[in-house]
Amino acid sequence: MIETVAKARSLLAAPQEKTASPWAALFAAGLCASAAVLMAGVVILGPGVSMEPSQGAGVVQPLEP
Repeated sequence: MIETVAKARSLLAAPQEKTASPWAALFAAGLCASAAVLMAGVVILGPGVSMEPSQGAGVVQPLEP
């Protein structure tokens, strides 16, 4: 009985908090940066976007999907 009470008390103890790692923050920032670059590439080179040269000098034509 005493063993079970001691085990229950050990389970109820608050867990020790871990400090944040700067390496984890650096990895998360790198992951976000690479995701942003990949999303920009999809927008620029994605399907349905045609990039044709303009017909006249100085004439800007919008891209059509």
